[in-house]
Amino acid sequence: MDGRDLVRLAKAVSSVGSAHGLRSVRASWRHRRADSAGLPRRGVERARVPGSVVGVTPEPGGGLVRFTRSRLRIVVTVSGALFWGWDGAEPEPSYALAGLCPEADPRAVLEPDKDGGWRVVSERVTAVVSRHGALEVRTPGGVLLRRDLPPRWWESEGGGEARWAQRTEVSADARFFGLGGRASGPRLRDGTYRLWNTDPGGSFGRQDDPLSLTMPVQVVVADAGTHLAFHDNTWDGTVSLREGHEGAGSGHDYVGTSELRMEGGPLRCWVVVGSPARVLHVWSQLTGAPAVPPGWALGHQHARWGFGSEQEVRRVVAGYRERDLPLEAVHLDSDHFTARQAFTVDRERFPSLPRLAEQLRGEGVRLVSIVDPAVKAQSGNALYDSGQAIDAFVRDAAGRPVRGVVWPGESMYPDFTAERVRKWWGGLYEERLEQGFSGFWHDMNEPVSFAAFGEPTLPRSTRHAVEGRGGDHREAHNVYALCMARAGYEGLRELQPQERPFLFSRSGWVGLQRYGGTWSGDVATGWAGLRSSLSLVMGLGLCGVPYSGPDVGGSDGKPSPELFLRWFQLGAHMPLFRTHSALRAGRREPWMFGEEVLTYARVALQERRRLFPYFMTLAHLARRTGAPYVRPLWWGAPEDRALRDCEDAFLLGDCLLVAPVLEQGAVRRRVQLPAGRWYDTVTGEVFEGPGQVTVDAPLSRIPVLARGGAVFPVRDPGGGVVLEAWAPAPSRTGGGYLVRDVGDGWEEPEIERFRVRWAKGRVVVETDGEDGEVEPRYPVRVRGL
Repeated sequence: MDGRDLVRLAKAVSSVGSAHGLRSVRASWRHRRADSAGLPRRGVERARVPGSVVGVTPEPGGGLVRFTRSRLRIVVTVSGALFWGWDGAEPEPSYALAGLCPEADPRAVLEPDKDGGWRVVSERVTAVVSRHGALEVRTPGGVLLRRDLPPRWWESEGGGEARWAQRTEVSADARFFGLGGRASGPRLRDGTYRLWNTDPGGSFGRQDDPLSLTMPVQVVVADAGTHLAFHDNTWDGTVSLREGHEGAGSGHDYVGTSELRMEGGPLRCWVVVGSPARVLHVWSQLTGAPAVPPGWALGHQHARWGFGSEQEVRRVVAGYRERDLPLEAVHLDSDHFTARQAFTVDRERFPSLPRLAEQLRGEGVRLVSIVDPAVKAQSGNALYDSGQAIDAFVRDAAGRPVRGVVWPGESMYPDFTAERVRKWWGGLYEERLEQGFSGFWHDMNEPVSFAAFGEPTLPRSTRHAVEGRGGDHREAHNVYALCMARAGYEGLRELQPQERPFLFSRSGWVGLQRYGGTWSGDVATGWAGLRSSLSLVMGLGLCGVPYSGPDVGGSDGKPSPELFLRWFQLGAHMPLFRTHSALRAGRREPWMFGEEVLTYARVALQERRRLFPYFMTLAHLARRTGAPYVRPLWWGAPEDRALRDCEDAFLLGDCLLVAPVLEQGAVRRRVQLPAGRWYDTVTGEVFEGPGQVTVDAPLSRIPVLARGGAVFPVRDPGGGVVLEAWAPAPSRTGGGYLVRDVGDGWEEPEIERFRVRWAKGRVVVETDGEDGEVEPRYPVRVRGL
């Protein structure tokens, strides 16, 4: 046991009289015994490297390079994505890829390079392989972006998967982003980051790592260019990062490094090179287009663990209505279940849930249900019995059922890596729909099993179907929640084929965006937690999951009125805008924090509603281009080093720059501006970038700046659409997009593009038409004159 185990054990022993204390102690011993018996024992390990090149075989898009002790396949796809895999690792099977593997680029050529090496040359990227197995990724112009040193494997005489490591070098000026949801980002500093989805066991801070949603995806931004690297491996591992630094006049630059160590699984990687927009576009083509949430899910949503009854839900909704506060959804946590069991309803506290849902929907408010994966292991429990009937639950290496402890008590876990289990689980959402729920919130799906010691999850020896290939929890753990999300999404599509599902998940993996989004999890209440909220959303967006947001106010504590308001103002500009709190953290309705907070929260809510057409446009653009709603300031200018190091502001689409207040007592703040003209959207004050400026940030609002030349849709007071255009600088032009909301179905809306320019001393806004540029069919409001 380590120190963390001892602390956890002490807590469990002290709570043996509680519902779960003694059970978690027993479960931890069971899990330890299962792994002792079920995992292969590692014998003496032998290290191996590729050796020297002994031959090559050209293939479409690249070829196979053979070494004395390994072989490397390199393929460039028609989109310009580069794949390489060692020891026979192919692109498929893969949980990350959407559909079939992309077609190889027939124009890519494998040809000899200097010193006995080889290279694959294509229009978008060049890959150079040295005679000892180092691999360089270069731009078409020959500029070096990354150099992967020859990998190392450690193979055990006792058999089992080989561990491996690979070290990568990047330029001294490069910055690292990504790796899923990280509280300490979005820029990832020197340190070691684990790739193992983990419930932190309570509220987390900026120092906590890993969290619920890790991904082996790195976005590297340097003067030479931007690239994304994805090691397609679901096993446990670590990424150790060290930023480089330049020699300060000494003439010596120290490169940045990233070392990946994995406990098993394939050594294979995808690399995409180009502008940030192009990189994310190709990435979404590989891993799947982001799901577009229904329109109501782009509004404000209110949740609390501990609503307790229908009467409390009605009281909260009435409170919003009476105070003229927009509200689109209410989320019910597990306290609305019977004994915390998913797909049930406590009839005493919620005697007429379908009627409540129908009445709230009439007022424009939807109900969202939490769904946990663990099933109470008790005969007579309908969910357990139906799962047993199809052998849905995971077993250990000896074929015995694996049990853990979660909220319902002793529980079993569906094997979502089996198609038949996903089909069964997806059908269970019919009960939720009949209760009137419109959306679903997946929780506790890392998966969690309460532990007195050891890891709070299933034993690593637990057996899974892994799509018929067979495997254990070492391989399946990180994709457990991804497969659960797939089960829910596909079930909802079948049950309600005319409506887009709304689903978001605490845990997941690469490709989660195909089924929905995520949220921060239980971020700690405090100013550091507020900063982490922004970090998580931005990092996840760069990994391909654009729809996410924090729990406004934090999970556990009691935020001050100022902290709650600043969090609320940030949340109003996040894709998922949700207030939430834990059981003993108290209520989070805006009116609970005083009249001043209520007044300014109303302003933020009304602005969110005004920006609804813009958020809907961003959602559809994300699906088509992969571009996240929330983007780092360097999105359009990755060569700007000052923007690469800026972590306290973000772009909302192409048009707006949002500068949240992240420090207590601040009423002014510094903002790093990208190049161009920027307007304060409230005061109209004009700023010129690039450079730093100081802007007002009164308690009533956070600074939001509009790009000069931006055109974006907003909602007018009557519910129609107005184009808001901000004057470009003299002799400059601009533009923007509109994707109209056509309801919550599957109709494909058109994208309308607008251009703005100066003509005869006035600002003109035009749209593409069949006969060229014409006046827009929407009213236009020009600002910044």
